[in-house]
Amino acid sequence: MQLPGRRAGAAIPAAAIPAAAVIVVALYIGAQMLADIASLKIGVVAGLSVDMGTFVYPFTFTLRDVVHKSLGKRNTRVLIIVAGLINLVMAAYLLWSALVPSDPEWGLGAEFKAVLSPVWRIVIASIYAEVISELIDTEIYHWFVTKVTVRHQWARVLVSNSVSVPVDNLLFSIGAFGWVLPGSVVAQIFLSNLLVKYAVTLVSMPLIYITPDRAHP
Repeated sequence: MQLPGRRAGAAIPAAAIPAAAVIVVALYIGAQMLADIASLKIGVVAGLSVDMGTFVYPFTFTLRDVVHKSLGKRNTRVLIIVAGLINLVMAAYLLWSALVPSDPEWGLGAEFKAVLSPVWRIVIASIYAEVISELIDTEIYHWFVTKVTVRHQWARVLVSNSVSVPVDNLLFSIGAFGWVLPGSVVAQIFLSNLLVKYAVTLVSMPLIYITPDRAHP
């Protein structure tokens, strides 16, 4: 949101950026990276098959809302694109690390390669889904606070996440597993991941209150 008296799109002075906003940016990128790595493990939780990144990734939508609230729409867009590029570089670096010959004394080179060598279809689907859904989240959040109400901050999170989370889930499920796994399996992955993501979204909603509303303290 815009600082009072500042023109739209104007840069925020460094002195005006709260430390909490810097911390949230770091948490956002860290959660993105952690979720992408944890997604290499498919676990069974409460009888549902889910990638383990699903329990971390939904927090990024609420953290994105906090960044938007603190630093504005334009800076949030930049963060989303940069985070996507960071995840792409991370996947490439892990691949290079896996391909480098292991020291014989280490003895775990094959295990490292088996676990951390990226499956590029899943990597691209994940990053594409992240960027598109988070940009959509940005637009919905901006629409809500400018056209609906600046009150009830929890509602901003709930409304924006209710649109962006299914988009992310659909793009990832189809992009990563479509035409590779049977349609029924892809549908099960979509449904189970969606249920977990919505549950985490509800848990994460209070995070929106960790920074003051810049235009409406």
